[in-house]
Amino acid sequence: MNISQSVSSAQMQTKTAAPPVSHITSEEYAASERTLAKVFRRILPFIFACYVISYLDRTNVGFAALTMNKELGLTAEQFGFGAGLFFIGYFLFEIPSNLIMQKVGARIWIARIMITWGLLSMATAFVVGPKSFAAARFLLGLAEAGFTPGIYLYFTHWFPGKWRSKVTAAFLVGIPVANIIGSPISGALLQLGGFHGLRSWQWLLLIEGLPAVFLGIACLFVLADRPEKAKWLTDSEKAALARRLQAEQRDIGNKHGNKLRDAMTNWRVFVLAFINFCGIVGSIGVGLWMPQIIKQLGVEHSVVGWLTAVPYVFGAIVMLLWAKIAGRSANRIPYVAGALVVAAVALALSTYVDGAVMKLICLCFTVSGILAFQATYWAIPSGFLTGRAAAGGLALIVSVGNLGGFVGPSMIGALKQTSGGFTVPLFAIAAVMLVGALTIAWLGDPGADAGEAPAASKS
Repeated sequence: MNISQSVSSAQMQTKTAAPPVSHITSEEYAASERTLAKVFRRILPFIFACYVISYLDRTNVGFAALTMNKELGLTAEQFGFGAGLFFIGYFLFEIPSNLIMQKVGARIWIARIMITWGLLSMATAFVVGPKSFAAARFLLGLAEAGFTPGIYLYFTHWFPGKWRSKVTAAFLVGIPVANIIGSPISGALLQLGGFHGLRSWQWLLLIEGLPAVFLGIACLFVLADRPEKAKWLTDSEKAALARRLQAEQRDIGNKHGNKLRDAMTNWRVFVLAFINFCGIVGSIGVGLWMPQIIKQLGVEHSVVGWLTAVPYVFGAIVMLLWAKIAGRSANRIPYVAGALVVAAVALALSTYVDGAVMKLICLCFTVSGILAFQATYWAIPSGFLTGRAAAGGLALIVSVGNLGGFVGPSMIGALKQTSGGFTVPLFAIAAVMLVGALTIAWLGDPGADAGEAPAASKS
């Protein structure tokens, strides 16, 4: 929460200038800027907390695996396959979920998502073997499907283009924070041993799944679907923000279309989905296997928790700085591609260097690069998608990208089992990320000439 609020104070120092979108005056633009600062402070802390819990529930099975795999008889390949099935379920229900949210509203639908995923995350504590583990992960993916693209869609209802890059960066800080907070807690829970008939990994999943249920219930009272429904905004604030958003969406719609078919027939959406796929192969592949990679350094479970948090501490700092610098540039593409290149090179180097310290340093660069990519990438699709095109397009990009969450862990598990170590699988993951970097460098920014200009031109 404090990190999200510090992002707000650090990133919202902008000068009032001529409005970067048509159809609004300088006075209306200035009024909307003041309203947006208020919206940022009100919405972001809660959504940030939701994302922290979301990411924790998505990846804590990596810690559970340190003892669960042996007790359930899961091989490396079975664990990688089962853990990755989460993203198959996510993929199948992603677009329908986002379209439902567009119809019924974010408040009800995000609450539904969080409550069901919290309950199913807790239910994973009672799996008894490879088949039930795989089924539990698949169902968890179905339950959580639509959360991340739903949040991105929700941002388009509240924040114009310049602000979405800031908001997305603040939102995605939840990834390192989930690991910074969750890794030591998960490691400590594994040290407790079993009691009341349950083993330590079962308590880990039960305890860490419960907050999602409580936050889901809170969504019904905290969130408002759109600015016009927010009781905490004055009428003048609602009007100023509505005019700003309508003007930008009109500009984007005129340039790229705002219907669902406009997104589904735009080849750039599919290329961006592939790029997201490459990034998530690295993000989830490395994230889910990180505890076991670090465990090979010969440390206790509790120490694994603390060491796993270290790359994400550095990653949180780097992603905020990277996003801030990229936001000032008229061309974000070198920053998006460059971040993936850093991640790929560092991951490959981690297999060459000797010693725990050097390997950990390489992992710090890997995680920092992945997080910097995620913090800068999402400003690109939201820069040329609006209306139902945004609902369907963002969901498509996330859903196809999330197949990387299946491929990454499964690839590592299968290659580790056949090669006997992490060298070959980590090289394979690095190669996929490098392909993603080359693809985004080739594509460029589809929304560079639509909507608001980059922040640099207004500061």
